[in-house]
Parts: sequence; C-alpha cells; structure tokens
Amino acid sequence: MTVTANLTALNTLQLAATAQRLVTVTSQEQLQAELAQAVAAEPINVLGGGSNVVLHKMLPGTTLLMNIMGREVLSDDGRHVIARAGAGESWHEWVLWCHHRGFHGLANLALIPGSVGAAPIQNIGAYGIEVAQCIEAVHATHRETGESAILSPDKCEFRYRDSVFKHPQGEGWIITAVDFALDRGAPVEANYPSLRARLSEATLTHDAVLASVMAIRRERLPDPVITPNVGSFFKNPVISLQDVDILRQNFPEVPVYPGPDAGMKVSAAWLIDQLGWRGEERGGVRVSSDHALVLEGCGASSAVPWLSLAEAISSSVEDAYGVSLELEPRVMGRSD
Repeated sequence: MTVTANLTALNTLQLAATAQRLVTVTSQEQLQAELAQAVAAEPINVLGGGSNVVLHKMLPGTTLLMNIMGREVLSDDGRHVIARAGAGESWHEWVLWCHHRGFHGLANLALIPGSVGAAPIQNIGAYGIEVAQCIEAVHATHRETGESAILSPDKCEFRYRDSVFKHPQGEGWIITAVDFALDRGAPVEANYPSLRARLSEATLTHDAVLASVMAIRRERLPDPVITPNVGSFFKNPVISLQDVDILRQNFPEVPVYPGPDAGMKVSAAWLIDQLGWRGEERGGVRVSSDHALVLEGCGASSAVPWLSLAEAISSSVEDAYGVSLELEPRVMGRSD
C-alpha cells in the first residue's frame, strides 16, 4: 500500500507528522523492489513501532513502515535455541512468546515498546540486560545497493544504547529480521537494584523476573497509549573515571555505575532531579512527576516543544555539572 499519510497514530508522541509517501513493507522482496524504484536523491525514512522517534512536521521522500512479520525456531538442541523474528513483530509480544516456550534471556526487557527491528539499532537495555547479549545475527538490506546481508554481533558494533546502525558506516542498513540465541538453562538475572529489591523475598525464577519487570515499568513509566512519551528521553551519560572523581569532589552523592569501555555511567535522572525539573511543564510537554528521565505530552502536537524542553534540561545539566546529555530517541524529518 502506497499513500501520503498522517503519522500521528504511528508514533508514541502522537506528533502530527506527514509522510510525503508512505509504504507499508511486509517482506524483504518488497523492500528490495521499493529500494530499486526509489529516486537516487530521494530521502528514505524507516519507521518501526514509532516508540523511539521525534517526528518533525514533514518526512520528505519515502517512509518505509516496516511490517515484516514472522516467528520461527531455527534450531533447538534441548537447551540452546536460535529463534528468528521479523522486524515488524512487537518487541514485548516477542519477549512473551519466547518466555512462554522456556527460551530465556529476554525477560528483563519485557514491556519495552517498539518493534523487533528497532531493538538492535538502539541496543535496548533494562534491568541489567542489553539485547546485544542475546543477538545471534541481524538480517538487513542496504538502502542504496539493495544488497542483503546477515550481520554478526561484531559487525553490529553494539555499545551502550548504540550500534553501527546509528552511525554513517551502518545507517544505510534496513533491518528485516533478527536471530536470537536463547537458553532454557539461562541463569536468572536479578542484580539490578530496583529489581533485586522487588524480588528480595521471592524465589528467583524467570517467571518472577518477568512479572517484576512488568510491574516496575507499569508503576514508573506512563503508558504511551494514554500519555504520549518515548520512555527515557535521555541516555545515562558515560564519563571517564577521572571525570567521575572531579564530579564527586563537588557532588559526592551522585550515583554512578560501571559503564562500557572502562567508563562510568552517571544517573541522568539524578542530575535532572537535583535541578528541580520534575513536574516542569513548557509548551505542552512536561517532565514526568514519577521519573525525571521521562517527558510526557500534555497538548504538544509538534516536535518543537519536545526538543526545546530537552535542550533546556540538557543545558542546565551541562552548566551545573559539566556533563553532556544525549537524546535517546531519533529525530526525523524537517520542521518547515
């Protein structure tokens, strides 16, 4: 189906964006055909569940709505399982499908909104787990050449909330399916502080972890179906040990955690909270009163007030702590 379309219902911020041309992609073959027909200079935008994007008013060119479905067990030796999901599958429904079959490793990532195809791009993570830990391979088609490839985890260059797909050397790839390496005998992962506290008197099982993760997320994060949001609007900044020491000289109570590449993650929520942003509302967007990392829509219909409030928060954190914040969601389209 190919139409010019309003994307308000296709992004969780409920922004009134318009795609100049919208194509719903249901197979790799269709994707390759659309790419072959695309005008060389025409922008190609890729949209999945719309749960981690900030859309400006116009998305010029062609917007591909990835709706490639399918769930399949590729191999199973009685313990170790390789399972494949199409890029258009709901992430949470995929987690539940695997869990109920005893394919463990993803329970800590339950209730994260969005699609399977978006998960590797952001290297989604929660409660001590990153999706990269369970990815066996990523199937992708290149938007310029139409080439299809199977990318290993090394080729994906996974990092904290990051991957090759967010950088020039990899942003040409469009993900069509993902293979996961799961384990019936995987140990329960319950070391994340809030999860450990919730499970302190419970028997540690995968069922308990799944239920607890879902309960915590429902308590702390607004439902995007009801309240426009993308979950965390900022990443936890990663800084060097030397910079942590400098920061702690003035703010000894700042929470820090082990990070990638010998760095340390600083709690962005704490930094924002200390500056009194919680509950602040500007232009139809507010900082959640329940979680300082979450921005909520309360009337805004364009990207401008979202990005304006985010910039104000980032500037205040930079001024107060000398720490730079980076947005979690991708910004797409143009505002004019």
